[in-house]
Amino acid sequence: MKLWQISGVAVLALALTACGSSQKTVDAQPSAGASSGAANVLVGVTMPTRSSERWIHDGDNVKAQLEKLGYQVDLQYAEDDIPTQANQIENQITKGAKLLIVAAIDGTALTSQLQTAADNKIPVISYDRLIRNSPNVDYYATFDNFKVGVQQATSLLKGLEAKKGPYNVELFGGSPDDNNATFFWNGAMSVLDPKIKDGTVKVVSGQTDFKTAATLRWKAETAQKRMEDLLTRYYGGGKKVDGVLSPYDGLSIGILSALKSSGYGTSGQPYPVVTGQDAELASIKSIVADEQYSTIFKDTRKLAEQTVKMADAVLKGGKPEVNNTKDYDNGTKVVPSYLLESVIVDKTNYQQEIIDAGYYKADQIK
Repeated sequence: MKLWQISGVAVLALALTACGSSQKTVDAQPSAGASSGAANVLVGVTMPTRSSERWIHDGDNVKAQLEKLGYQVDLQYAEDDIPTQANQIENQITKGAKLLIVAAIDGTALTSQLQTAADNKIPVISYDRLIRNSPNVDYYATFDNFKVGVQQATSLLKGLEAKKGPYNVELFGGSPDDNNATFFWNGAMSVLDPKIKDGTVKVVSGQTDFKTAATLRWKAETAQKRMEDLLTRYYGGGKKVDGVLSPYDGLSIGILSALKSSGYGTSGQPYPVVTGQDAELASIKSIVADEQYSTIFKDTRKLAEQTVKMADAVLKGGKPEVNNTKDYDNGTKVVPSYLLESVIVDKTNYQQEIIDAGYYKADQIK
């Protein structure tokens, strides 16, 4: 991945939609091998919102795994309110936190708080979303988000193979203030652009730029309204949508709702191929029901585990493992990063990738 692939409009945030899953978190009981002296060490953890199934899992897993090592944890959720998150970080610094793990709503809004952390020699790990425009970000833990976009576009094209081309497709992007959103978009467009240029894929609306396709704060209702508008403006006279690039499951559910209201989802007019991300429970159910076509599974249990390993290494005075030191420039510095892998999940492999892996139980999918 090259640095030019990072869009200038990218910043940071990721707010998704909620679904109350009972996915298990790791055992929070301190282990016999808990870090020596860790019992008096406070780690501050800030997550964007509880309105997202995935962020609840992230927070719970990070907290449980830190506590298993013997650390004290102050876990906070800001409910997508930037001043609230800033205040939470300030309070954690005041409480004496020795390290901060931050999944920012808007990373550009935390500059002063991160400077205070640096002044107090408190290291900062950016969690899943790159905090931008600050030299005071020590490490970054995330997935290969450009690859996630590639996977989304690849699954879209695979699903379209069952239809006769050329294919009428509409494109949705993530939140423009989320650094990850442009990685997803650029990855997807690296696959789709050649197909658009050769006529295999037709974006009927003509809306092929990120700014137009973006969905502020990843809101399902915003995606639903935009899909409704696209259907009304561009798909009259019997013209049908064959596929929709959706970067997140919450948006996918909103998009499918708009499609259903327009008559899709019947034997005579099946749903188009709709992608997603995060393997949220509602979308796994939707995939099993032949509604949503696919999602990208990012096992946040593994992200939490890697982040906690990084935090533990830093707090012990060492250097954590990283596997990327060139691609994640936050505008001030290249942040040493650890990237995890993701996987395409559809109806053919959800049992193996989701159920057998213990992410959800089989009876949750019913």
